[in-house]
Amino acid sequence: MNQKSMDEKLQAIRANPHSKEFILCYAADPDMGAGINPLVGLYPSLRAYHDSLVALVEQAKLDIMLTSVSTMDVLARQLRIFDNSPVTPSVRANDATDIWTGRGFGYAKQPSRPFATTTIEEAQFGTLHPAPGQKPDVNLGLYSLTFNNDFESDWFALERFKAFRIEAVQKGFAYFLEVFNPNAPVDLKAEAIPNFVNDCIARMLAGVPQASRPEFLKIPYNGPKATEELATYTSVVVGILGGPASTTYDSYKLIAEAKKYGARVALFGRRIKDAEDPLAFTDMLRNVADELIAPEEAVKAYHGALQSAGIKPKRSLADDMVIETAALKA
Repeated sequence: MNQKSMDEKLQAIRANPHSKEFILCYAADPDMGAGINPLVGLYPSLRAYHDSLVALVEQAKLDIMLTSVSTMDVLARQLRIFDNSPVTPSVRANDATDIWTGRGFGYAKQPSRPFATTTIEEAQFGTLHPAPGQKPDVNLGLYSLTFNNDFESDWFALERFKAFRIEAVQKGFAYFLEVFNPNAPVDLKAEAIPNFVNDCIARMLAGVPQASRPEFLKIPYNGPKATEELATYTSVVVGILGGPASTTYDSYKLIAEAKKYGARVALFGRRIKDAEDPLAFTDMLRNVADELIAPEEAVKAYHGALQSAGIKPKRSLADDMVIETAALKA
């Protein structure tokens, strides 16, 4: 098995907090939150979607491919695409209620409740009954939490997280931790949310020894001050999530700004999935993350790649140079 780039980069980042290494993950698990809807109109079939993920793994610009357990059954177990790849396979280990956003769903309006469809054994082996001595095909999962300043829901989420991390350590299952901004906040003004989220994370991790901690964090980009504060005071590698699909410049600028203020990981889902050419988009994303090209020039290069491929862009170059993420405008 090839050495995984994620492992090499995490080792370098932990050894040197000023390391310029940067980890890219494609959060290709929209089916875990919204079912069929995110893929309709983009891919003619589930097979076509799987083919697109294979192409991105083979491109090897990403460090992690995150999918649902059912998709990973195809990629890791049927097709074996990670066996000789530097890309690390990963699955969504839980699907809390605030990501349940399919057609007609109203769950995300209520305070998040913890839930996991899969089990750790199924994530690792694709079965509840692995053979004696069987090695896991997948040994990295994403666990998600959302705090709302609501005692009952926040307490219960922490209880379930404690149970998960204990089981994960016992079964040798690595994980990274996603903490969303509140989806149904109680007595929280918008300007207080970055500090609230940071303190929730720091307070929670203060009771977790190094041996049980996540490989890294995945949080919304809440601006320079909040990102730098979290990267400085938690001693855990900080990563940002992409959020809704946006302009190409918004995506590339988000990577550059987050890295500037201490983030060393980015997990993009819809921004890659909804791109006109996910391969060309990811190629430029890698170049921006590695500081080989500025975000502004990367947008121009991406449009040039679309033109060369005969793909019509969704936006003109001028319209694609707009910033939409609020935290980038502050």
